[in-house]
Amino acid sequence: MAQTFTQQVGTNYSPNPEEPVMDSLLSEYKRVIFESLISSFALDTLLFSGRFGDQYGGDVDTIHNVRQIDSDPNMTYKNVLNEKAYAQKTEYNTKAYHSDKRFSTFKHEKREAYRNTGATVTDAYTGKELHFLGKGKGANSKISAEADHVISAKSIDVDRGRVLSGLNGVDLANDPENLRFTNKSLNASMGADEIPDYVAKHPELDEKTKGNMLREYESAKKSYENKLARAYYTSPRFVKDVGLAAGKVGAQMGVRQALGFVFTEVTFTVFDEFKNLAEPFDLKKLFQSLGEGIKKGFKNVKKKYKELLARIEQGLTAGILSSLTTTLCNIFFTTAKNVVRIIRQTYASLVEAAKVLFLNPENLPFGERLRATAKILSTGISIVLGTMVSELIEQTPIGKIPVLGEAVQTFCGALVSGLLTCSLVYYFDRSEAMNRLVSVLNNVHTISTEVNYFKQQAALFEQYAAELEGLDSKKFQKETQIFIDVVNNLDAAKDEKQLNELLKEYIILTGGSLPWKGDFDSFMKQKEIPLVFA
Repeated sequence: MAQTFTQQVGTNYSPNPEEPVMDSLLSEYKRVIFESLISSFALDTLLFSGRFGDQYGGDVDTIHNVRQIDSDPNMTYKNVLNEKAYAQKTEYNTKAYHSDKRFSTFKHEKREAYRNTGATVTDAYTGKELHFLGKGKGANSKISAEADHVISAKSIDVDRGRVLSGLNGVDLANDPENLRFTNKSLNASMGADEIPDYVAKHPELDEKTKGNMLREYESAKKSYENKLARAYYTSPRFVKDVGLAAGKVGAQMGVRQALGFVFTEVTFTVFDEFKNLAEPFDLKKLFQSLGEGIKKGFKNVKKKYKELLARIEQGLTAGILSSLTTTLCNIFFTTAKNVVRIIRQTYASLVEAAKVLFLNPENLPFGERLRATAKILSTGISIVLGTMVSELIEQTPIGKIPVLGEAVQTFCGALVSGLLTCSLVYYFDRSEAMNRLVSVLNNVHTISTEVNYFKQQAALFEQYAAELEGLDSKKFQKETQIFIDVVNNLDAAKDEKQLNELLKEYIILTGGSLPWKGDFDSFMKQKEIPLVFA
């Protein structure tokens, strides 16, 4: 089975019961810490830093994130075409919004009904009756009706999320769900303010008016946001960006897993070569051992090419899933760089654990399968905690020191991950309670038990078929025909004498020998001659 760093610790580490506990534990610490540095920290720095690495806010523009650009200095557009589209947006033109036919029609229809039938309208915010200037009931009333954009026209025009969706601002502003009637005085007072901002600035408003204003705003806002989300998140542009981002992260994770495997294999092969160096120290022999170790390491990698390919596959799957999850998260909230990294590592562990738990490529008993899964998940959790420690150190004065700060973060994060991983794995392997539990679970009858049985039977049939392939078919057919004839003749025998003659004939025919010589009755009368069945 192909294994990444987490699985190597989970399945390859079998402490020697004869070895002192601390010696065994410290020996494993060395390898785990090294692998943690290489795959989870060093390679992350190489592959997931810079413009093409983990980004604040993920790799795909979302409506939520682009709206943070003006207030969050760390937020940027992920697609330059989206940035260009907003930069090329025309300046806000109030006339274009307020002279739109839909806006004037909304007011005109109510005004005509008022003039013709006296039908009044209700102020959406104060709840009071409104009138229109001119002829009709209550003409020239101070409480005159005016149409209002619930979400202000200017807010819609400058909304980066609206531009990202590709929808027309005038259409959205003058949608019936965004138009209400209110009194002239309140409408003029609000100006271009958004209702929540206006309510916050005017504590003198009565509770009923505040409640009505906020309720109408939430209703219009919900409709507005649904239109943006439906337009953008179902657009080919968004789907393309999501696909490219998932492919990029998947490829990076695949490379990360493969390089981690190669570097670790080569490094520890070199270490093994160094152990064989004889005293006294010779620099030439040292470099020879180094070269030989590297050569052997790459040969080992070639021999394990299936494991290498499996690592790439696992990394690709984990990368794609983590990218999709990150994009989904950023639709609702902004993810920091380290959050993106944690999501990646979590999926790397989950993919490995799912493979062991559900596919069970090594045909482990149920209990051992759960133990292996627990090891993988615990290692993933350890790396996540190491990443969090690294993030905390980044906020300290030491973490802010150029070069040194980054090195301290990486080392401490790897150290925490390594120590936690080894301790948890050691517990899963050596704990009496865990071993008892695994022993009980190994006896649980699962579907895998049946699958394994049939796999064994299939293997036996394959072996038998291979043996049959080596037989001479004509000879086999001739021999079987002899036995068929024997059975048929024996079955057709009419009496014991004929049956006896046939049996003697077939014993000789098949290469056997009779246990007596001459006449049977005469032979049996000679007591000194034994009856031997060959």
